[in-house]
Amino acid sequence: MSNDYNSPLLSLWKNHAADAWTRYTEHTFVEGLGDGSLDRSVFMQYLIQDYLFLLHYSRAWAMAVVKAENESEMRTSAAIMNALINEEIQLHIGVCEREGITVADLNAATEAVENLAYTRYAMDAALSGDLADLLAVLAPCMFGYGEIGLRLAAHRDNTTPLYREWIEAYCGDEYQAVCVATATLLETAVRHRLGDDPTLNPRWAGLCQRFVQATTLEADFWSMGFRLASDLEQA
Repeated sequence: MSNDYNSPLLSLWKNHAADAWTRYTEHTFVEGLGDGSLDRSVFMQYLIQDYLFLLHYSRAWAMAVVKAENESEMRTSAAIMNALINEEIQLHIGVCEREGITVADLNAATEAVENLAYTRYAMDAALSGDLADLLAVLAPCMFGYGEIGLRLAAHRDNTTPLYREWIEAYCGDEYQAVCVATATLLETAVRHRLGDDPTLNPRWAGLCQRFVQATTLEADFWSMGFRLASDLEQA
């Protein structure tokens, strides 16, 4: 399966954000997941924050339903939100519970500044823009994790059981199907609003910038895990 999920617009966005995309998808955190070298405390700090992130990310997809202009856009956005709430978030809860972190602990956690910056940026796009603006911000998370999952799948037997579970979730058929659905929505929704060739529309540059910013915030999110683990060790 193509990492661009047959979406020419996604390919254009990724090319525009090439340096940021590499920092995101080939971050030290990601490589540590693949070879098992990532410190467990770094991963758990990330996972707690990612649970909080996914609550806001799901709300942003709920806003996609609000911004939708037809039944098809509404149906796809609602299905993606459902997958996030009832599948991906549940994965985080299950892993954390096995590691001794309860749902109450997760909900009581303080959002890191990197988390605040990213989630509020997404919600600002949801509130101030239309569905095209929102998808440009939501796309790096959705497709980046799908791409990382597929790339690390070949190495999952060389990592730890904890990280193998994470990899298998994102390279698995269910998550990859969500990526395909999101790519289809991206193509139809953006072209519906910007025209058959969105690159000729004056709004295109702004959408590219949103994608770059969200990709940069994704890379910062990985780095956050190292910072929080270091802060905890020094406390």
